[in-house]
Amino acid sequence: EQAVAVAGGIIGGILLFVFLGITAYLLWKKFCHLFSYEKLTDPVKTTNPNAVFQDQANSEIQLKSTRSRSVPFIIPPTLHGRDWVHLTNEEQVQEDTDPYMTPQSGPRSSFHSLAGAYVVGTINPDLYKFPEDKSETDFPDGNIGRLWFSIEYEQESERLLVSLIKVRKLQPPADSCSPFVKIYLLPDERSYLQSKTKRKTLNPQFDENFVFQVSSKMLLQRTLKFLVYHVDKQKKHHLLGQVIFPLKNEALTEDNKLVIWRDLEKENLEPPSEYGDIQFSLSYNDYLGRLTVVVLRARGLKLQEESPAVSVYVKVSLMNHNKFIKSKKTAALLGTPNPVYNETFSFKADQTEMDTASLSLSVLQSNKGEKTLLLGRVVVGPFMYTRGKELEHWNEMISKPKELVKRWHALCHST
Repeated sequence: EQAVAVAGGIIGGILLFVFLGITAYLLWKKFCHLFSYEKLTDPVKTTNPNAVFQDQANSEIQLKSTRSRSVPFIIPPTLHGRDWVHLTNEEQVQEDTDPYMTPQSGPRSSFHSLAGAYVVGTINPDLYKFPEDKSETDFPDGNIGRLWFSIEYEQESERLLVSLIKVRKLQPPADSCSPFVKIYLLPDERSYLQSKTKRKTLNPQFDENFVFQVSSKMLLQRTLKFLVYHVDKQKKHHLLGQVIFPLKNEALTEDNKLVIWRDLEKENLEPPSEYGDIQFSLSYNDYLGRLTVVVLRARGLKLQEESPAVSVYVKVSLMNHNKFIKSKKTAALLGTPNPVYNETFSFKADQTEMDTASLSLSVLQSNKGEKTLLLGRVVVGPFMYTRGKELEHWNEMISKPKELVKRWHALCHST
């Protein structure tokens, strides 16, 4: 009986061991199946180059059909340490020495010199386009024309080179238009250079070059002024618009030729007021609580003394309940009754303060060693402080948040 029991135990142990072995084997097979890789395709055969290129052509057709709007992004094969064979068209393809370096079947490069390379993705060309230049097509409502020009400065010869390129979308008083352009270098308004007249066109192409002699010390004090005229059948000149371009904010060098476009503005044909006029823009951002003032230009100023030493600047002050808050100044321009500034200033002003706040713009003349003189002043603000055009300008700014509102104002001499 003991022998039978021992034999039965041995047989049972053997059967249990076999069962565990089979189970482990099946689990191992299943594990290998889950993590197995697909078999790589046959490598490119160099003995038949026509087959290689036929395969590339078929792949390119498939690529065009599936990704017609994309550009393949290609990874070339490793080029070092490989043997190469020459094909009939003097191009090369990698020798079949390592099957694991051969790409899977699929779209390949259309460049035969990169045979063996394969596509790993595509690039959308729309993401890499240059921004479209809308200066030829995007004209705002009320536009009376747009002028293109370029400027360059030669340091050694002290010459300012101005190229008048073209004008587009002119709005003449009659059906036909024969435009030409006068170019001034302010503050000198007595001399100018003039372009040729282009006959019967609203979109004249000038491509003319002009030269102004100006020292480098005075260059940043100067302003270019373009006046676009139309000549009618009676040979009368009609001003269609102007462009004012200060040079002080531009980095003018021989290696930096600036091509610029500006929209034409209507000239203020009304005679200046007794103490002159000032033009500026206002904008209020209620979300940021920011009041912005752009001092553009002044005209008809009554300078106390006309000399090169006299300079004119504008002081912008923010007030609240007649309490001074903050002030900022423009650059001082020398000896001109028609200065052009184009300078922007911002002030912090909470929306709850806009009913009690006001802006004062003072035009001041300074002379070396002498007291500063007030040439004129204007105040814009709510009904508490102003009336007429000054009140209208302020109210329009409030009603058009984040939009620049531009107007001319007459200067007064009250203090």
